[in-house]
Amino acid sequence: MRPALTDGPAAATVSGVGYEVSHLRALESEAIHIMREVAAEVERAVLLFSGGKDSVVLLRLAEKAFYPARFPFAVMHVDTGQNFPEVLEFRDRRMEELDARLIVASVQDSIDSGRVVDETGPRASRNRLQTVTLLDAITEHDFRAAFGGARRDEERARAKERIFSFRDDFGGWDPKTQRPELWSLYNAHMNPGEHMRVFPLSNWTELDVWQYIREEELEIPAMYFAHTREVFARDGMLYATSPFVELLPGEEPFEESVRYRTVGDMSCTGAVRSTASTLDDVVAEIAATRITERGETRADDRASEAAMEDRKREGYF
Repeated sequence: MRPALTDGPAAATVSGVGYEVSHLRALESEAIHIMREVAAEVERAVLLFSGGKDSVVLLRLAEKAFYPARFPFAVMHVDTGQNFPEVLEFRDRRMEELDARLIVASVQDSIDSGRVVDETGPRASRNRLQTVTLLDAITEHDFRAAFGGARRDEERARAKERIFSFRDDFGGWDPKTQRPELWSLYNAHMNPGEHMRVFPLSNWTELDVWQYIREEELEIPAMYFAHTREVFARDGMLYATSPFVELLPGEEPFEESVRYRTVGDMSCTGAVRSTASTLDDVVAEIAATRITERGETRADDRASEAAMEDRKREGYF
């Protein structure tokens, strides 16, 4: 049973977390202000939803921002066709519970129409192909703003983002032309053909997200908690065995207690060894780690030092 909507996170009951709750309340207020600002200034917006923890928090913030009304924008998932089944089940159930308008932008449709070419081989991934699918969907539905759950602590290229991040008429991003955002003032003016990505969680950390999920008692996909799964080791990461990944010579599946720090395409999202089976366990685990989630579990971000920035310049999330 989810708690009723309130003005802020539930009151803490354990010693030493008064500051934590006050900090979360400030982050929540900032994110709600950003969402309301977009709703006031932009005619057509969409919330990008991956089914992951950051998306779950975005949905909760949108609920609070516009309560008791429904939030005034659609929800869109860019589906690679190679997603974790747990995430798709969770996505569909949450959209039904919220009575939200769900748009599924399909990478498979982009492949079938010749817009992109599917990769082949043991290291094939559809992750990069999402960019074309996303940009096509934004154009098709004439969205002027797209909310995303990216945070500045995830990866160095994301640290260059503004909260209002403008994309040119080709969907490209130029970090050198980002607008200043002094005193929490946001300039939403867009030239013809442009759109913007909006990141209400920019000033949150992974630990903030998990603490907020705990305080708000939010449901998340079960794969975020420790479970036994058949995996194989590659390049220092553990991947789930699936029909979408071809094993290399010498790679042998085995069972391991793992959990996921992020969700994405099964071909490039790794698990971590873990016994964290509760939210308290996960919060403690994240508080102790010194490795970012994408650095530890996303193969696509290990391709080069500038892998994420290169994709973002092309129109990636």
